[in-house]
Amino acid sequence: QVQLVESGGGLVQAGDSLRLSCAASGRTLSGYAMGWFRQAPGKEREFVAAINWSGGSTYYIDSVKGRFTISRDNAENTVYLQMNSLKPEDTAVYFCAGKQAMGLWTRSSRYDYWGQGTQVTVSS
Repeated sequence: QVQLVESGGGLVQAGDSLRLSCAASGRTLSGYAMGWFRQAPGKEREFVAAINWSGGSTYYIDSVKGRFTISRDNAENTVYLQMNSLKPEDTAVYFCAGKQAMGLWTRSSRYDYWGQGTQVTVSS
């Protein structure tokens, strides 16, 4: 069993940056594909970024390409989401998710483990 805990959210202005962290406990993350999702009020949960077990491959939705970077430190059992040039439309609760598998995964239904989420609010 893997427990995931997100942190790093907050209230920022448009154009600012935030770095979200997802700390894992219970098992090492080295064999897990990881992803970040977000859910805005009244909307469905949306895929944001994914990273494979080694960190050698990543994938992003178009709206965050060039602004967000997903990374991981398997020694620290932590996954990160660096968010730059934030926009009001990035406002959401951000969740990290894990799946013991190779490859990259974009569908939320494929992930087995979820954190509780961290709120990101971007004011204009």
